[in-house]
Amino acid sequence: MSKCSSIRAQFSEYLDGALTGIAMQGVAAHLGSCRKCSVEFDRWRSAQRMLADLGPAKAPADLALRLRVAISQEKTNSPKRNLARWQVRWQNTVAPFLLQASAGFASAILLIGTVGLLVGAVAAPEPASAGDQPLGDASGPHYLYSNMAAATSAIGDRDNPVVVEAYVNGNGRVYDYEIVSGPNDAHTRSQVENQLLFSVFEPARFFGQPVRGLVVLSFSGVSVQG
Repeated sequence: MSKCSSIRAQFSEYLDGALTGIAMQGVAAHLGSCRKCSVEFDRWRSAQRMLADLGPAKAPADLALRLRVAISQEKTNSPKRNLARWQVRWQNTVAPFLLQASAGFASAILLIGTVGLLVGAVAAPEPASAGDQPLGDASGPHYLYSNMAAATSAIGDRDNPVVVEAYVNGNGRVYDYEIVSGPNDAHTRSQVENQLLFSVFEPARFFGQPVRGLVVLSFSGVSVQG
C-alpha cells in the first residue's frame, strides 16, 4: 500500500480525533507535503461539515405507538400467548359450567346416599330435601369506571362498532388487548389504548380470589380523549 493510500485510509479517524497523537502528527505532516492528499482531505472535511449542519434525524411522531402495537401483536401471535389466551377463555367460559355441573352431580349423589340410609334406618322416613348449592364461585371481569378527562372524539359508530377483547389482571387493569372487529387503523388503536389505559374493572374472581380474566367491549360512538 502506498503512503498516500495509507494516509487517506486514516482520514475518517483523523477527523473524529480517534488516532493517537503520533499518528495524527504523521497525517498532518503528510497533508502539508502532498497536495493531492490535502485536496482529498478538504473534501472529507467539507462533507463532515455538511452532515453536521443537517443535524440528527427526527423520529416519527407515532414511533412510540408503533412500537407498542408491534410488541402487542408479537405477544399476541406467540405460542405462549395463544396458550395463555385459551386458558383465560377456559377459566371464564367452560370451567364455571363444569364447576356447576360437578357441584350438582356431587349434591345428587349425596342426596341419593342420604335417602338410602334413611330408608334403611326407619320404616316411614320423613321427606328429605337438599339445596343444590355451588361448591365454588367464578365470575368474569366487568367495567367499573374510567379516569379519562373530557372527551373530544369518538371510537367507532353505530354502523361500524369497534369490538375489543381486553385482558384484565387481578388488580382490575388492562394489560393487553386485541381488536377483533371494526376499524383497526393506527388512530383507532390509539383511541382504544387511551380508553383502556384509564379504565378500571372489577377483576374476575375464582373462589372469591381475584384472577386474570377476559372481557369483550364494544365501542359504538363512545367519546374519548383524542
